[in-house]
Amino acid sequence: MKQSIHVMAISPLHIFNRLVPKHPASHQVAKGISFEPASRLKLDLYAPKGPVTLPSILFLYGGSWNDGERGNYRFAGRALASLGALVAVADYRLQPEAEYPVFLEDCTAAYGWLAENAEAHGGSKRLVLAGHSAGAYNAAMVAMDRRYLQHHGLREQLAGVVGLCGPYDFFPFDGEISMRTFGAVPDPESTQPINHVSAGLPPFWLGAGLDDPLVSPQNSRTLASALRALDIDVTHREYEGMAHAEPLLALSWPLNRWRPVLADIGKFLKSLDSGHSAPKNTQKAA
Repeated sequence: MKQSIHVMAISPLHIFNRLVPKHPASHQVAKGISFEPASRLKLDLYAPKGPVTLPSILFLYGGSWNDGERGNYRFAGRALASLGALVAVADYRLQPEAEYPVFLEDCTAAYGWLAENAEAHGGSKRLVLAGHSAGAYNAAMVAMDRRYLQHHGLREQLAGVVGLCGPYDFFPFDGEISMRTFGAVPDPESTQPINHVSAGLPPFWLGAGLDDPLVSPQNSRTLASALRALDIDVTHREYEGMAHAEPLLALSWPLNRWRPVLADIGKFLKSLDSGHSAPKNTQKAA
């Protein structure tokens, strides 16, 4: 079932990122690493101050595929790193400079860099794709569409996927964002993550705010159901009182002490590291 998407930019996120206290259990270990010749294609690395115990994470930000900058997501990189993972926060080319599927190719290139270089930076060679909003779409597509990881021989290192408030099933297009981004694609149904669900995918963690007016939580429900139908492990969480930005902002320190999003993701990541999948359930969190 198709779900509409609306404007997904998080603004003024740069102010939040600047004001929120830095997580004391992690730090930035590298900045502005180029992973492709295009000048914009750089990433920053974050690591725990303690030992690395989890798969490395590539975090992809949202912003309606036309807005965003990796430096505004330091809080997310440090929060995820505090769980015990090496984290890369990567830029990708945006509209109007780049059209579909260029931004997915850029995300694949970032994944490839991390797959090759994570161990040299103290991380695990096992990887997790993670993202919020449009970034969650990117993560799901790179993981599931065979043109990306599988085509480049990178699928085996993928341990899991984490999607926050992602649009996964929104065709036919009826909004400005979806029409601008995907309206000219000759095979529009191929742009939908829901149409790339196949056997053999790694475990997924899908989270959404129940009060999200921009990306309906039905997107996550639909994808979770399709994955479960093929016996793919899924952890699906829904958060009461949260809209579109709150699940992302709840990762930050000290906000994560009041909202369980970071802890929930941490439990999922630990299940991957131990070789056991997270429970197949849907839970509502206050």
